[in-house]
Amino acid sequence: MTLDFEPVDDLTGPGEAKSNFGLLARLFPDAVVDGTVDIEALRDLLGDNASPNTAEAFGLRWPGMAEARRLSTLPATGTLLPKPEESVDWDNTRNIVIEGDNLEVLRLLRRGYTNKVDVIYIDPPYNTGNDFVYDDKRTTSQAEHEVAAEQRDEEGVLQTGKGSDRAQDRKAGASRHTAWLSMMYPRLLVAHHLLKETGVIIVAIDDAEHARLKLMMDRVFGSENFIASVTWQGGRKNDAHFLSPSTDYMLIYVKDIGALENVRWREQKPGVDSILAAGRKAWEDSGEDEVIATKLMRKWWASLAPNDPRRASEHYNQIDGNSGRAGVVYFGDNLRSPNPRPNLCYDLPHPTTGRPANMHPNGWACEKPRMAQLVAEGRIKFGPDETTRPTFKRYLDETSTQTVLPVFYMDRRAASKRLDSLLGKGVFPFPKDENVIARWIDLVTQSNPDVLVLDFFAGSGTTGHAVMDLNAADGGNRRYILVQLDESVDKDGYDTIADITRERLRRGGKQIAGKQTSDAAHIDTGFRSYHLASSNVKPWDGTPDQLNLLESVDNLVAGRTTDDLLVEMMLRLGVDLTTPLETREVAGSTLYNLAGTLFAYFGTDITVERASEVAKALVAWRDEDPGDADTTVVVRDTGFVDSSAKLNFAAAVEQAGFTTLRSI
Repeated sequence: MTLDFEPVDDLTGPGEAKSNFGLLARLFPDAVVDGTVDIEALRDLLGDNASPNTAEAFGLRWPGMAEARRLSTLPATGTLLPKPEESVDWDNTRNIVIEGDNLEVLRLLRRGYTNKVDVIYIDPPYNTGNDFVYDDKRTTSQAEHEVAAEQRDEEGVLQTGKGSDRAQDRKAGASRHTAWLSMMYPRLLVAHHLLKETGVIIVAIDDAEHARLKLMMDRVFGSENFIASVTWQGGRKNDAHFLSPSTDYMLIYVKDIGALENVRWREQKPGVDSILAAGRKAWEDSGEDEVIATKLMRKWWASLAPNDPRRASEHYNQIDGNSGRAGVVYFGDNLRSPNPRPNLCYDLPHPTTGRPANMHPNGWACEKPRMAQLVAEGRIKFGPDETTRPTFKRYLDETSTQTVLPVFYMDRRAASKRLDSLLGKGVFPFPKDENVIARWIDLVTQSNPDVLVLDFFAGSGTTGHAVMDLNAADGGNRRYILVQLDESVDKDGYDTIADITRERLRRGGKQIAGKQTSDAAHIDTGFRSYHLASSNVKPWDGTPDQLNLLESVDNLVAGRTTDDLLVEMMLRLGVDLTTPLETREVAGSTLYNLAGTLFAYFGTDITVERASEVAKALVAWRDEDPGDADTTVVVRDTGFVDSSAKLNFAAAVEQAGFTTLRSI
């Protein structure tokens, strides 16, 4: 036998410590001695780019930072349990909602989703000074913080009491900042792995941690990949003592700015279609008279409310009468060169008087041949005579998009009212606005309809709702992964915030689907629900009865199913959780087929005869639609009654051409 059953548990994934060590060993074998890294040798190999141990580096530091970083490199030890009964359209949807601590969930997703996520949007808990509910052994008490920060020794707290130069509230505040930073750091490190090279992360934050979060993200994503700190003005609070605390921020970073070198983020100007329609109507109502149509268009602009967002385009107030562009709205842009250019100084004859038109001293905006072409195309607007300086007709339908300002206003109360209407009053206070999130997802993906969006602080599920809204608007196939802690809430009908997340998505999806016309493209308004749990496989407890694994036939945690085991296998092998799945019953258990590239069988009491039956069934199934990719087979290690059955199965699949055989 040459084909071995490689245990799935032995595999490692990107970003985990074992993988990082292997990568370092391949890059710098001379720095790896007897299975450990020789730091001094590595420093020599890196040359001047390596800092000495005593170097003072610029950047954010806090007590507990090293431990928080280490947490990001740990392999996941848990699994996700599928919950079809609380899902919507389980068999067809590609959306995912996961209940559980997001650090462990992110580690579980890392193998299957590294470099797969287009956008991460998160709205983490703001640091209000209260205890965090995220428990990943990184929470520091004030005393622990003081020891780590060298403010306390075995004799007690330093710099306190009479003569102290450190106020008590400052010490307590430092401890709170430490806890919050150590909560965020490992999650952002894993999130960095998940993003595509062209991916974007948006993190909502308030004033309390904005500065520290910015420095942390500079460290994780690189300061060169910082795009903007967007300011969201959400309404005025007149009871504020000093300034209205109504501003939130969104820090935006990209994974690799170089991968987006030719990308331009633009969004549609507000109400472009209605403005163009008003121009066409003005043209028709004027009897196709350019002067009258322009007057009607300006009258239409004057009729709009002062706060109408379309007023940002009010300078597009002229109607062209030129053949081919008749009835199109434009504005007269200047034709001067920004700097004095002798080669751009030439005579431009007025079409009526024939005399040179009034030219700016800098010269024209383009060279003479190009100007002649624009005149021939009717793109130059001349005055009644040569004394009026000509302008360039800049049409609205050619400039219908715009760059986005990093400051915007959106009253947060509107989102709260919509959620109250959907779920009931006060079920989830202060939700984020799904329209705002949809706008920014659409912007940073350039309206790509096939992106994957991740939110691992899901809250009420606003991000998922936003993704469904975008798909409903353009028929897209965007999908989402939401992660929400199983944090208890005192709300009728809801035990945890994750219950609220799922119910919001159920009702929001139903509402969106109900508004679709019969001829509209299908919109995925479903989701698959999973719960974080310990591994399905019992850990070895050191007792003698577990020494012989072949005798430990039932190695699953009580109550777990083969479907549960399938999900754990997918996570460990890095398989997308929404990979198309087919099943057949073979020899008393389920044979799983994941898109023809992976087969799994978790049956028990497999004799030599049953092993042969299972092998024949999976070979026949594979041969129904043979593909080019290598096919992996996964079995339950303790499912065979003896070694003969196991070896018989391995020999049969090897003979049939299967090259990868794994066990769990």
